[in-house]
Amino acid sequence: MAVSGAGKQANGTQTDAAYAASGGAVRNVFATSLKTSCYTPEAPYFRSLSPNDGYDGMTPCGGASNTGENLGPYASQVGSNPGYPASTPMLVKDHSESDIQADPTDSSHLIGTSKWFVSAEGYNHILGFYESFDGGATWPVQGHIPGYEGWTDNTDPVGAFDSYGNFYFLNLPYEFYYNPDGSKNYQINQNKEPNPSISPEVISIAVRRHGAASANDWITQHNGHLDYVATYDAKGREPDKQWIAVDTNASSPFFNRVYAMWAVFDGCCTAKTFVSYAQAASDGSHTDWSAPVKLPDGSNNPQGTTYVLPHVDGDGVLYTPLTNTAPSKSYCCDKITMIKSTDGGATWNVTSVVADNIAAPAARFANTTFRDGIETTFTVGRQKVAGRYPLYVAYEDYSTGFNNIQLTASYDGGVTWSAPAKVNDNVHPADEFQPQLAAAANGTISVDFYDRRLACPAQWSDEAAAAGLALDRVNPSYSGTLPPYGAANYCVNASIQFFRADLQRAGQNIRLSQHSFDPQLNSPHTSCADCIGTFIGDYFGNTFSGSTSVSTFVSTYSQAGNNGAHYQQQVVATLATP
Repeated sequence: MAVSGAGKQANGTQTDAAYAASGGAVRNVFATSLKTSCYTPEAPYFRSLSPNDGYDGMTPCGGASNTGENLGPYASQVGSNPGYPASTPMLVKDHSESDIQADPTDSSHLIGTSKWFVSAEGYNHILGFYESFDGGATWPVQGHIPGYEGWTDNTDPVGAFDSYGNFYFLNLPYEFYYNPDGSKNYQINQNKEPNPSISPEVISIAVRRHGAASANDWITQHNGHLDYVATYDAKGREPDKQWIAVDTNASSPFFNRVYAMWAVFDGCCTAKTFVSYAQAASDGSHTDWSAPVKLPDGSNNPQGTTYVLPHVDGDGVLYTPLTNTAPSKSYCCDKITMIKSTDGGATWNVTSVVADNIAAPAARFANTTFRDGIETTFTVGRQKVAGRYPLYVAYEDYSTGFNNIQLTASYDGGVTWSAPAKVNDNVHPADEFQPQLAAAANGTISVDFYDRRLACPAQWSDEAAAAGLALDRVNPSYSGTLPPYGAANYCVNASIQFFRADLQRAGQNIRLSQHSFDPQLNSPHTSCADCIGTFIGDYFGNTFSGSTSVSTFVSTYSQAGNNGAHYQQQVVATLATP
């Protein structure tokens, strides 16, 4: 078991100036700012917080869409109550939360996914995608992911390719309606729900078949109905934090098995985790989903576990970590357990405790209003070390009063774990958060994370103007002077650190983002427009495509005049794998 703590192994540091200049070999593309998407939302919400932070409310599309996607209304909206859905398509503005996947049949083919917001103030979104056929240089095909528009929100973007090049997307559509004060109501009530003809919450699938060309070309039906993995019809059993993996190892006995995992909260502070699986076919279809299997949590804690992150090693062994966030102890500390299945997800056993008594970060980081995302990340190495595929877990550690990223490895199938190594190399304390691991074919691994070591741009500078800092004028979490020119531990960058398979560092942290961004701008409000809590996403996209590292993350920066409204856009960063 790893022992928590900030930097048990020396990692060296680099100056802020060196870090700021470290991304010279990185290419950035503001992928989602290149197209204009619209769709018809199920529950319109027109409250605007303009002019602070760039907010401008929900806006009719007005013919602006250039994606070719279906603008609605949609088949899943048949049966909606009066007043639903919206009377016209609405403009997609913000794109928070990131996932990126590479096609195993074509290293130039990438699909990124994110939330697709029509109202940041109302947290009103479904999920969308953007697709590249040239290794991330251009993203010509974009749009919302169809099939599930009849729910108020679709959430948590995550996908995986099968060995045929079909892209499986695991979706969580859910219903709510807005109270008169603008807050959300999740009550199950046939007369008040926007769409009483559908299950209030579902775990579901959409498949983009290999060779698909248009934004609408998705398979969302299985056996003549929407492709549900599991449905939840009663308030009090709330699915969340779903994840997906496909076994693309040709020698595995479970080759092309698709694994869907998720957590179900049956109280404010309890969670149980489940897995279901199906077999992928070359035409983008699949077998029926298996009955969900409850996973062992290994935490010996009645509050249960969450953050399922399935990965399959080259022999077909399926692993996932589980995280207990100790709600009974006021969320003071985290415990990470590793479990595995050797029979294709049918049965499971607890392998080990990865780390315990991890100091958990505060609900929101200092100075800003956005909340933390998923604290844990996991991957499996693609080259054996001493005859076993290595396992890697990275996690957030708040033991110093600032967030740091720790990394640990197992070389014996998850039985024992190395002492944690601190990933971030900043000299001065700052919050480094939301890690995401990926493994390259040559054995290299990478950890992406959001990084607040650099001060916000100075007043009167071109960088401050392009970052839109002048829009940031109301922030109840910040005691300094607004706008936040030169503010410390406030603006955000994206970073990456490469490691060899044995956890030897391959250089220092590299700045992935070419410009700092202000996380307050157009940040979606998760509870209500007047509530403090905002959001930049739970996930960070990280993968390898051939010899290239590919990352996706949020930015509100205006690149060369593009994104002049400072919406949340998805940036794709690429660089050569060391």
